[in-house]
Amino acid sequence: MQSELFASENMAQPATAPGMTRQNSKSLKYAVNGECLARQGAMIAFRGNLQFEKQSQGVGNFIKRSVTGEGLALMAVRGQGEAWFAHQGANCFIVDFAHGDALTVNGRNVLCFDASLSYEIKMVKGAGMAGGGLFNCLFTGQGRLGVVCDGDPIVIPVSPQAPVFVDTDAVVGWSAALHTSLHRSQSIGSMIRGGSGEAVQLKLEGEGFVVVRPSETRPAGQAA
Repeated sequence: MQSELFASENMAQPATAPGMTRQNSKSLKYAVNGECLARQGAMIAFRGNLQFEKQSQGVGNFIKRSVTGEGLALMAVRGQGEAWFAHQGANCFIVDFAHGDALTVNGRNVLCFDASLSYEIKMVKGAGMAGGGLFNCLFTGQGRLGVVCDGDPIVIPVSPQAPVFVDTDAVVGWSAALHTSLHRSQSIGSMIRGGSGEAVQLKLEGEGFVVVRPSETRPAGQAA
């Protein structure tokens, strides 16, 4: 049987070492030898002796997720084998964490990660309880994190001289050391007259970077 479907770049190859690799631009492969963590429902295929179990978030994280409707619903993948992860055809990327690294990521953009990484669902400083999407996941430690992005990401440097303002529905993640606050970019009068659709942004200040996606689509069921 002949077809470009069977091109070498589309063929799954046996893993040469445990851990996360990029299968292609839309999926990641994890060679499991023990345990990894992934977003619930993200597994698209696996081979070997693997078990998938819902991961408890802890009382504090569960309350935060209930308040916001978001958070990070995880499953633990245990055993020996290979699993492939993807999410709605989004682009996939791998972030390598060295000792001392810290990254804040929107829960909707987390795909899978090493069990050696620590994570905590935290409220964005300065954002209060407004917006519904301002609880994000802080990752620290050493290991690899797989993230997804609708479209090609834009990485914007942030410096003390040049703060950056981002739409809360478009933000993927940012350097954990950055200072965050809410910024109103239109007057009350303009809002009364119907508004511009760009009323409030997340302001990031300090030294680092922010990643945004070229989409402002809200998760299903989340109020505007």
